[in-house]
Amino acid sequence: MQDKLTRDEVLHVLDLARLEASDEEIEKYQVELKKMIMEIDKIKELNDFDEDLLIAPWSHDTVFRENDSLEIKNGDILKNVPSRKGNFICVDVEVLKDE
Repeated sequence: MQDKLTRDEVLHVLDLARLEASDEEIEKYQVELKKMIMEIDKIKELNDFDEDLLIAPWSHDTVFRENDSLEIKNGDILKNVPSRKGNFICVDVEVLKDE
């Protein structure tokens, strides 16, 4: 397995994200994006992968900062959500096409 993406693969990702990059940045992204993909692939190796293993930021009572008075109680976030699956909020995906 190669240790970096091809230049064309990185250019394709940049095009999808509508970003530009210098030659030096492209070289860096070839390695960094490949590392990210390899880390994501590790998830596929889990034998007992289950959505219940995913972490939702509100799965426990949460205080964001020690001195912050804002608290989110388990379930408060999901109270008015129109669509959910377990502790996850379902959202519609909208793809914008160039006209």
